[in-house]
Amino acid sequence: MTRRRSTILAAVTVVLASLTAILLNTGTAEAHGAMMKPGSRTFLCWQDGLSSTGQIIPQNPACAAAVNTSGANSLYNWFAVLRSDGAGRTRGFIPDGKLCSGGNPGYAGFDGVGDWPLTHLTAGATFDFSYNAWAAHPGWFYTYVTKDGWDPSQPLTWDSLEDQPFLTVDHPPVTGQVGTVDGQYKWTGALPSNKSGRHIIYSVWKRSDSAETFYGCSDVVFDGGHGEVTGLKDPGTPTTTPTTPTTPTTPTTPTTPTTPPGSCMAMYEITNAWSGGYQATVTVMNHGTTAYTGWQVGWTLPSGQTVGSVWNGTLSQSGSAVTVRNADWNGRIAPDGQTTFGLVVNAAGSNPAQPSLTCQGT
Repeated sequence: MTRRRSTILAAVTVVLASLTAILLNTGTAEAHGAMMKPGSRTFLCWQDGLSSTGQIIPQNPACAAAVNTSGANSLYNWFAVLRSDGAGRTRGFIPDGKLCSGGNPGYAGFDGVGDWPLTHLTAGATFDFSYNAWAAHPGWFYTYVTKDGWDPSQPLTWDSLEDQPFLTVDHPPVTGQVGTVDGQYKWTGALPSNKSGRHIIYSVWKRSDSAETFYGCSDVVFDGGHGEVTGLKDPGTPTTTPTTPTTPTTPTTPTTPTTPPGSCMAMYEITNAWSGGYQATVTVMNHGTTAYTGWQVGWTLPSGQTVGSVWNGTLSQSGSAVTVRNADWNGRIAPDGQTTFGLVVNAAGSNPAQPSLTCQGT
């Protein structure tokens, strides 16, 4: 009986060892990766969906719609938007309207239009790019940008992109631990100049040791930003309603800002949510060359929402138009500096809409 058990155990050990070898060989047979800075749709949607339970449940509406089409596996494998037969081919190989998925049906949901997470950039500025190396292989990286007048309400086509890449990188080295988020190809280069507003940066990774090629869309806005990301929502929902941080401030009439447009930027982030409302933090940034002595942020309240309270700022409101000015102690923002204010908003539903902000400094 002992000899029989030993024989069975030995056989199981051999089988497990064989399976392990197969899995390891399969895992390293292909490269895997995606643009992280500026973040590709799959990478930022993966970030948006991370939760304490280990599930990936995106809160951003465009990300959620993509997963409804392509399934959750498209985010568990956010680094695998590839064509094994790509051989670096682009126009004429990937059909119009399917550029963001690379023509890979497993990622078709990411070809859709919507309010994707956005990376804020400055046209013509030097930028530190990074591309994940989940599995590392040598190759070239090509980055294109959409033409002026591109319509973000339409799926991306080849005619929507500039004919030539604005940046090409030849076999950059890998840093960090391969097979993790820290494993990355990194390079520094100039962003396209004379661009403003919404655009897509389209990336192509062409391996030099096989025909495998990766494709990806990074949604960006050229508005004077330094790589900040908006459109990611906090997936956590508290079990109890938090107490109101402060008493709402008395509305006052704001002063007229005098700084040039484009230097002030504001980001809106939901930091807590519950049934019937949420708490948000707004970060106000000075991307100009002179200090602000004051600032104001404005937006239009989405339908069904009301502001309950504001702290570290002074609230004024006319109908659905909301303005928050600096408090007495946080009006000064140095160049490349920032400050924050918070608010509580009454809102129905579990996935409340976030407003688009305007920002001006004085």
